[in-house]
Amino acid sequence: MLENIPLFSGLPEEALTKIEQHGSTKSYKKNTIVINEGDETDSLYVILSGRVKVFLSGEDGREAVLNHQGPGEYFGEMALIDRQPRAASVMTLEPSKLMIISRSDFMDCLSANPEIAMNLIRPLNSRIRMLAQNVSSLALLDVYGRVARTLLQHAEKEDGKLITGKLTQQEIADMAGASRAMVSRILTDLRTGGYISIENKRISIHQKLPSHW
Repeated sequence: MLENIPLFSGLPEEALTKIEQHGSTKSYKKNTIVINEGDETDSLYVILSGRVKVFLSGEDGREAVLNHQGPGEYFGEMALIDRQPRAASVMTLEPSKLMIISRSDFMDCLSANPEIAMNLIRPLNSRIRMLAQNVSSLALLDVYGRVARTLLQHAEKEDGKLITGKLTQQEIADMAGASRAMVSRILTDLRTGGYISIENKRISIHQKLPSHW
């Protein structure tokens, strides 16, 4: 199961087998909280199937979504390093299967296979850059700019077109720091203008998005 996970790429088969033997696999229903911000836990979670969101909650109940993750990605790695309380909460967006690896087992594997350290550091750098960009967009971009940036962040090339994964209007609103009603208006205008099309909650971007709304 782990041979296609970037974190463990390049490891010999015996190392992968050992990780799988020590890790526990658990299935979660949709909208299940996997970890809560502030939890005193230190396991690593590898997403085998499904999709999760990483978010922060305010005292007023509002959420700030930091990221969406899918198969092959992982979360909880910060606690492996500093053993501090969880910095964010994680909830499943659809039925998901996760492999849970304890800190002690992960550190044993890291000692025997130090190349894992580089596989861990590269995504951490990417996440730090993304967080910096998110802070910048909240401070400097208007609502349309944040929505457009969210769409581009979650789009990948398929058949020569940029297409996002499945995103609801509420998910886009949570990531862009906007209301669902405002996101709906923006998406309607972009679709009317021929910039995007939406099918089964996946958004295809047909041409460069306009610089302003």
